[in-house]
Amino acid sequence: MNTFEIAGRKIGPGHPCYIIAELSANHGQNIDNALALVKVAKDAGADAIKLQTYRADTITIDCDNEYFTIKKGTAWEGQILYDLYEEAHTPWEWHQAIFDEAAKYGLQCFSSPFDYTAVDFLESINSPAYKIASFEIVDHGLIAKCAQTGKPMIMSTGMASKEEVEDAVKVARDNGCTQLALLKCVSAYPAPADEMHLATIQDLSQSFDCPAGLSDHTLGITIPVAAASIGASIIEKHFTLRRSDGGPDSHFSLEPHEFNEMVKSVREAQSAVSQPSYDLTKSQVASRMFRRSLFVVQDIKAGEKLTAANIRSIRPGHGLAPKNLDEVLTKFATTDIAKGTPLDWDLIS
Repeated sequence: MNTFEIAGRKIGPGHPCYIIAELSANHGQNIDNALALVKVAKDAGADAIKLQTYRADTITIDCDNEYFTIKKGTAWEGQILYDLYEEAHTPWEWHQAIFDEAAKYGLQCFSSPFDYTAVDFLESINSPAYKIASFEIVDHGLIAKCAQTGKPMIMSTGMASKEEVEDAVKVARDNGCTQLALLKCVSAYPAPADEMHLATIQDLSQSFDCPAGLSDHTLGITIPVAAASIGASIIEKHFTLRRSDGGPDSHFSLEPHEFNEMVKSVREAQSAVSQPSYDLTKSQVASRMFRRSLFVVQDIKAGEKLTAANIRSIRPGHGLAPKNLDEVLTKFATTDIAKGTPLDWDLIS
């Protein structure tokens, strides 16, 4: 398994799930909201906050013909791509302030670049990692550009066939990426739970020899918790101050209390899975006495034979193990034994 870490934080099997709070468009073009969301992410227990670095004219063109009008099937039906991205983008002049705010709270901050100029810009402010969005996994030039920085890379695989994932991973590694993680993603907003195919997470990890996780667009927190329980090393989830504020991504984003609940539940799920073990845990020690064991249930005289009438397997667990019953019933009492005495080898022969 390739070593993977961002700014010293180890990520992968054997380490706590790396939880990314995706800011996306939920600032509503208000920098105060953007900065407030940084603190929200910290208070909710996230490990990192992620931005998206593009401008409308770096991701598309200002054109309203049929090719640039969003069709049915998404929450943005009828909108013009340029207008949507103009509304959703995070102004580049905010990035440094957001990075600084994250550093103040001990949060890691990085971004998804959407063209070469965005990579150059993010390099100028020392982004510690790069995230390739699902829609960009087929942009080999962008992947190569990010890989050539030598920074860790995370790639989402939404809509990609396994062959397309193989191609993207090869481009990244051929261009110098030595720290790579892959995220299972369903690029629908919101994504239906029954389309998630979370078993793909382990297949990604095994097929490409790297940590794998989930970029989640489902409603609620069930799917991230399920992903953590089957070995996801990374969880990425959109968050907002209030869904009622509206915006391009608000309808599938978590509010602060929900994000906090997700983090706690993911941590609990991961700790619950742990490693295979048959050892008695500390919390079970007191319960052990309630297991069944062999007890004397009628007074027995010295020399009397032990029978199914005077020896039974009952609770509590202070006597011999029930597995010894057949052998015990061939024995005789060596002394008088009172009803309610836990049976012991010293009492019989």
